[in-house]
Amino acid sequence: PALRHAATLWTIVLEVSVLIAQYPSQRIAEMSYAFRPLGLGFANLGALLMQLGLPYDSDKGRAVAGALSAILCGEGYATSAELAAELGPFAAYAANREPMLRVIRNHRRAAYDAPASDYEQLSITPTGLSTLHCPAELLAASRSAWDRALALGEQHGFRNAQATVCAPTGTIGLIMDCDTTGVEPDYALVKFKKLAGGGYFRIINQSVPRALERLGYVPTDIARIVRYVSGSGSLEGAPHINRDSLAAKGFAPEDLARIEAALPSSFELGFAFNRWTLGEAL
Repeated sequence: PALRHAATLWTIVLEVSVLIAQYPSQRIAEMSYAFRPLGLGFANLGALLMQLGLPYDSDKGRAVAGALSAILCGEGYATSAELAAELGPFAAYAANREPMLRVIRNHRRAAYDAPASDYEQLSITPTGLSTLHCPAELLAASRSAWDRALALGEQHGFRNAQATVCAPTGTIGLIMDCDTTGVEPDYALVKFKKLAGGGYFRIINQSVPRALERLGYVPTDIARIVRYVSGSGSLEGAPHINRDSLAAKGFAPEDLARIEAALPSSFELGFAFNRWTLGEAL
């Protein structure tokens, strides 16, 4: 219910933004007013599957991802049809009514996992939502959304030619504190983002502890695994390069303090040993 409400709310927000946005060219502005395309989407899907304990490359993982996408898109178009009932459809809708309703019907068929012969004018048959692997509540919500989208669209048309989009969400994903970005899984549990002003920003996937807990690991094992994955970021307890070994090489206490402070944001150990950390003399 919360996802469906959020999809409805943000479809309305994006529809409002069409009228107040600035566009890079006159042609893009004209097309945006004529078709009113929206870009509702999602981020952090990979982290969600991790936290659910679902393998990303699995039938159930794909079923959950497909259902969430179907709910988002179906609710977006259903809301767009409700907006059209109050404000009228997009300017170019009349010329595109039949093709657009055909697309909506095909989307609905995919939610019901219809046989290939039922689809209209498609050379490549989409993969429908799996009744075997998709959780029942997500399957029901997906079908309900597309039932409403088609019924309301046939009656009122649509306010927007496009409701959703799948796109990379790299920078905004970081601002939103996402562990993964768009529809892809995490490519590394520990990542470094190079900063424009110099240096690196260390990003650690915060979903790992919750995923391990979901898989049945006890707290002590979770802590050990997380420390192994992310590293300690400290000289304390390190087996080879530590305070004692560095002191024996001639590093002063203040040098060791500077190295210790630099380690959490260092790309690798050697990056903490440089003239910006230790000064020119050393």
